[in-house]
Amino acid sequence: MDWYSLYSECPRMVFGLTVGVGFLLYYYIEAVKRPLLACRRGAWRVFLETQVTTLRERYWPTPWCYESRCQTILASVLRSRLPDITYTRELLEMKDGGQICLDWLDVTVVDDQPIVIILPGLTGSSQSEYVKSFVLAVQETGARCAVFNNRGLGGVQLKTARTYCAANSDDLEEAIEHIRTKYPKAPLMATGISLGGMILGNYLATRGETAAQHLVAAMVLSIPWNVFIGTESLEKPLWNLLLNRHLAHCLCESVRSMRKQLEGHYKWDLDHVMQSKTIREFDSRFTAVQFGFRDVEEYYRTACLHDKLDNIKVPLLCLTAADDPFQPMEGIPIEAASRSSHVAIVVTARGGHIGFMEGIFPTNTYYSDRIYKQLVKGIFSNLSDMKRIREEADEHARLMACSAKETVS
Repeated sequence: MDWYSLYSECPRMVFGLTVGVGFLLYYYIEAVKRPLLACRRGAWRVFLETQVTTLRERYWPTPWCYESRCQTILASVLRSRLPDITYTRELLEMKDGGQICLDWLDVTVVDDQPIVIILPGLTGSSQSEYVKSFVLAVQETGARCAVFNNRGLGGVQLKTARTYCAANSDDLEEAIEHIRTKYPKAPLMATGISLGGMILGNYLATRGETAAQHLVAAMVLSIPWNVFIGTESLEKPLWNLLLNRHLAHCLCESVRSMRKQLEGHYKWDLDHVMQSKTIREFDSRFTAVQFGFRDVEEYYRTACLHDKLDNIKVPLLCLTAADDPFQPMEGIPIEAASRSSHVAIVVTARGGHIGFMEGIFPTNTYYSDRIYKQLVKGIFSNLSDMKRIREEADEHARLMACSAKETVS
């Protein structure tokens, strides 16, 4: 039976097969790709290619859910199957009287046992589904894990009229110094997710060598490198804007829960803040005002990380997706990372924002979890390599600085 005869007798079946084959071809060509790794050819890149073997493979996003918004939303829904984790809570009072907390995963403690500190996203906490996923990955490596809960989140009482923002890493600095004082022999790694990654990135960029004395390495996931481009993307109708409005609603609800502490003779108008429909409106009416920025543009300029890679002295891996609605591809500093000895950026073709679902039937483990577990295990199993990476990267930075001075002269 030829194709025409089959079509004449079973047109629906032929049409369905044609569409199915076309979809599979499109999926394989456009979605299934090996991730891009942007980093200078040196010790850090070689380490990643050797220890994080998943980077050598193609990423196969879930075929029926590889669109960016679908990945973003459904990954969160499916990860919610993870049960709550029992932590040991440690409250820390900040120098200004504020309060944050570290939620420690209970494991056997030895003096030199490696520690990972994890920073959640925008309104996240230690029980957020994507955080629990990373915590369980750390647990499998045998390291200790502490989740950093921002002021007013995760059941932490807001004690002052100050919350948190992407451009301010003072609280993180105090938490890291506390951990290093308490466990001086333990190697420490930091991980930031979305907004938590921006806080961590700004800590690395502004503290430079001081951060390098405390941390052996760091990783950030799905961060908006260029906040202006990311914000513009989130304001595009229809689906991105709906996601934007949902997040703005979450921020307003978070402020509403802290209203008692935030009311008073302050520069912000809480009723006006509560009417925010987008993240930009919320940041303009509250975040920028609270942290003393002239306007939201100055806040966003300060929070941006795309132009600060040279200031980072800690080996850093960033995992992001090219279709992340929070950060389009044009906002990711690929060229800067390609010249960097400390910063490596991994970009997958698909994955959305903190999505990275894979397989036909996604389980509780995702592509990002596999990369993360390999990275953590590789770092703490090869601390001497990390020292060598730092030394080589510092030497490269010194040579580049000398070359720049000679060019100016």
